[in-house]
Amino acid sequence: MKIKLLLIAFIYFVQLANINAQQNIATDSITKKEEKPKEKKWYDNFSIRGYAQVRYNRLFETNDSLRCEQCDRSWGLDGGFFLRRMRVIISGNVHDRVYIYIQPDFASSASSTGLHFGQLRDAYFDVSLDKKKEFRFRFGQSKIPFGFENMQSSQNRLPLDRNDALNSSLSNERDMGIFFYWAPEKIRKRFASLVNDGLKGSGDYGVFGIGAYNGQTANKPESNDAPHIVTRLSYPFEFKNGQIFEAGFQAYTGEYVLTSDQISSGVKINKDKTYLDQRMAASFVLYPKPFGIQAEYNVGKGPEYNPKTDSIETQNLTGGYITMSYMVKLKNQILIPFVRGQYYDGGKKHETDARSYKVNEMELGIEWQPYKNFEIVAMWTMSERRFEDYKLPVNNQKGSLLRLQFQMNY
Repeated sequence: MKIKLLLIAFIYFVQLANINAQQNIATDSITKKEEKPKEKKWYDNFSIRGYAQVRYNRLFETNDSLRCEQCDRSWGLDGGFFLRRMRVIISGNVHDRVYIYIQPDFASSASSTGLHFGQLRDAYFDVSLDKKKEFRFRFGQSKIPFGFENMQSSQNRLPLDRNDALNSSLSNERDMGIFFYWAPEKIRKRFASLVNDGLKGSGDYGVFGIGAYNGQTANKPESNDAPHIVTRLSYPFEFKNGQIFEAGFQAYTGEYVLTSDQISSGVKINKDKTYLDQRMAASFVLYPKPFGIQAEYNVGKGPEYNPKTDSIETQNLTGGYITMSYMVKLKNQILIPFVRGQYYDGGKKHETDARSYKVNEMELGIEWQPYKNFEIVAMWTMSERRFEDYKLPVNNQKGSLLRLQFQMNY
């Protein structure tokens, strides 16, 4: 009898436990449904990254008068170890349709004797017109969509400096303005992968872009009432074998105003200091899978010093470059040997007296990435440069040197 009572009690408690367990499960399920996912704050979408470059240019140097002001101010006489860039990039979506990008550089040169000053490079925000973000407007200081290598980050570029021919169009590649960009969602992802996969892409500046900007180059105020107008068309074609080829065409037009600090006393100039500034260029890029080719050429008009008349005149300009490379992957390491030839004949409007240039240069180099966060570039430069202004109306320099760069990515 006692055994039966114990069995009945055991069965009763087992059933009671099952009922309680089912009730708890139901309660938990209701609670989970009632709990709302935590809403992300706008600052949760931000990322902070950057890179730094340290250079040395004096190895096997044959002519310390060979210089390139726009390229690297540690070239030539008295040059030593040099912090070329120290960038910190803050970016992210503050809203589903609003993206911001801020990039200061802490290796700017305030003067020939003052180094490592902070200066703004980028400060802009993109506003998307649709959910896929295929149509967007960009407001602020950013890179001007002219030239593939101009838009390519220095973090990704193989040669240590941008080519003279297209880079002479824009000091620091940037200016203040408003731009419209369009690209299908699929192509935007392709642009992103060309950078993220280490293929030295230029970033996403749309398949089509058009905009208006001041025209006086980065961190300088506008000096007339007429903005520059720029437009660009570029498309990365992907073939069945995975190879990607990008073709582009770009052009801009405007009027550039020389400022007093750019003009030597005694130089003849236009009364209003205003000069026609317009160019057009073609770009062709075969991404390194493993063999790569990158080539660009531009023609146009702009201010240029004329040593025969001691005056700054609107003159024709022309020039371009071609870079060939080969990517070798050795386990987790990457080696990329490359060669670049470049030519430019024209003025540089942002330098003293719109300095007149003629450049013939060949560079042989190799980039070694022992791991993702550290890169070394060694580059042998053979150069002949004529760069003339009022102070040096006859100045043709020829020489060679070995250049080194150590880059940290973080």
